[in-house]
Amino acid sequence: MSTPGPRTLAPADTPSWRQRRLDPDHSLGLRLTLAATAAFLVLVPFALLALLVLGAWPPLRRLDTTVTDALHGYALDHSAWVTLMRGWTEVFGPMPLRAVALLVVIWLLRRGARRLALWVTTTMVVGGLMGPLLKLLVGRDRPELLDPVARAAGYSFPSGHALNATLTAGVLLLVFLPYAGRGAWRVGLWVAAVLLTVVTGLSRVALGVHFASDVFGGWLLGAAVVAATTAAFTSWRAHTGLRPVRPARDGVAPEVERHPGEA
Repeated sequence: MSTPGPRTLAPADTPSWRQRRLDPDHSLGLRLTLAATAAFLVLVPFALLALLVLGAWPPLRRLDTTVTDALHGYALDHSAWVTLMRGWTEVFGPMPLRAVALLVVIWLLRRGARRLALWVTTTMVVGGLMGPLLKLLVGRDRPELLDPVARAAGYSFPSGHALNATLTAGVLLLVFLPYAGRGAWRVGLWVAAVLLTVVTGLSRVALGVHFASDVFGGWLLGAAVVAATTAAFTSWRAHTGLRPVRPARDGVAPEVERHPGEA
């Protein structure tokens, strides 16, 4: 009778998949899980808002109508306000903002930061494609006003201006945070990013070419795209042996400031 050989057992302390995802010692799994969760949590409100828009939920419709009527009435009585909003919405429209992003990509490529340039390109392209696709899927008409101060073609939800402003503000913020130091420049960069996003969205409602929920949807979708691509880039960094970062504090590639070819 043969004696059975020794059994090979898995180490008792081998962490499960779930433990690895939440274990601080497994930084890649933890950071990627937290970043992916953040992206998901931003995308959920957008999906809920899209469903409410598709279903023409009466409370949302009433809120949109109330805001649109109030801002339109103000615009009719204040021509200077209309001129300001028209100028802002033209200067910070999707095409000018994409041109700025393209210049940033070219600058990064000249510095040898190919992966960071790819992240900027991916973020802008993915968000830029999702906007028109969702407009077609939702098919929401723009506000109908008796005496409009501005006109725009196409469907309404989500706002392309709000979406692209959020994408560009997120990209510029996360690329240039390492150059801003720790003082007033950092605060100024955050303030500029918020102003670009908020005022661009406000201009579309003020001109009567979007409902407030269109703009809010553009903001949410843009934030979700930036969060998702940042999560992917964070994972990519870890695989190359670069130190972990907190994007909201350090940017996505802080080493580019001193060592351009590393990202």
